[in-house]
Amino acid sequence: MKLTTHFVALCGPARYTLLLATLSLPLAAQTVAITGGTIFPVSGPKIAHGTVLIKDGKITTVGVNIAVPSGATVVDATGKWVTPGLIHASSNSGLAVAELGGFRESSVNGEVNPSFNPREAIDPAAISIPISRTGGVTTGILLPGGGFLPGQAVAVDLWGDRIEKMIAKPSVALLLDLSSGSKDAGGGSRAGTLARIRHLFADAVELSRRGADYKKAQIQPLSAPAAELEALLPALRGMIPVLISAEKQTDIENAVRLAKEFKLKIVVIGGTEAWKAAPALAAAGVPVVVGPLRDIPNFDGLGARLDNVTLLAQAGVKVIIMVTNDGGGERNLRYSAGNAVRNGMTWDQALRAITLTPAEAFGLGDRYGTLEAGKVANVVIWSGDPFEFSSKAEKVFIRGQETSLRTRENELRDRYRKLPVEY
Repeated sequence: MKLTTHFVALCGPARYTLLLATLSLPLAAQTVAITGGTIFPVSGPKIAHGTVLIKDGKITTVGVNIAVPSGATVVDATGKWVTPGLIHASSNSGLAVAELGGFRESSVNGEVNPSFNPREAIDPAAISIPISRTGGVTTGILLPGGGFLPGQAVAVDLWGDRIEKMIAKPSVALLLDLSSGSKDAGGGSRAGTLARIRHLFADAVELSRRGADYKKAQIQPLSAPAAELEALLPALRGMIPVLISAEKQTDIENAVRLAKEFKLKIVVIGGTEAWKAAPALAAAGVPVVVGPLRDIPNFDGLGARLDNVTLLAQAGVKVIIMVTNDGGGERNLRYSAGNAVRNGMTWDQALRAITLTPAEAFGLGDRYGTLEAGKVANVVIWSGDPFEFSSKAEKVFIRGQETSLRTRENELRDRYRKLPVEY
């Protein structure tokens, strides 16, 4: 009792309530049948009056006239819309701690940090996590920040009381900044930045070939510590993609050239002028992570336009939608997709852009992004069209478990809804 009282005093009652809700989640997944809803599996056409069967955290069956096993928990979704959990490809859920004024631990000092991974900085009790879930976001690609080679991205499910429970894949991409923000790394020139990254890549390959000589000090000085160069090898061997930040057409096309030169798998993020480079991106099979609400030009992207994602999709580019510069946070990912539809993208393309396409781009497509047998049971039941303001996520399942949609905002609302008489 003393420990509980102390914890409440230290962290506040709202956070304590949220932590208890997380810790009280059952350890063993049960069989769940979501019945009667309109299912949007992404991998195929919608299914009216369908059923999604879940067992041990995985989807076992999706279809109509499915026999519900005895003892299963039945969730009636009649009149509701059922989709895969949404995936945000530029997330910070669990890394930004609002109680500390936005303090973040997702970056380290220095320009060249490819070995850095922010996964051990994740706070499973962060208030941003349930807030993201209220918008149907079940999986996030958490990105490091700082420097022109800031580190690796980690994929997490937004559920669980321990970091190990949350991680879907510990390393899904190596980040590289080729935007104007990286010019200092190249002595003030974009060309200098590209020359530096080529030098780093070449040294990493050389170190992998001559590791024994390096240990004997029989190799020329390297452009970065050996541990950092070795961290580049998974990307150079095609095991993970390089997530390249680029806004201008020239930067995007330079990214494509770099990928061809070193046989890299790349994903472009930012992409303000990606529509101008759409033919090159489509030909190279390069996905683009883009926010569809950007139409204000700046010196890193004079060609901003609201139909960017539409033009990319029409050109055959794999589009991934993200939230950018939105005070509402990641829960508004569905509204970003809705705005993409408003500006010409099809509804199906927009849903795919926040489910299967990010899953495939970051090596999760075999387990995430669709509602089909064998996939991780990240499922959202919506009151209606998820892209409409009037709809809401009514139930969110992550790995087969129904998760809490109670947030600190709810706690504060309820606490202060009725002020004491003295006020």
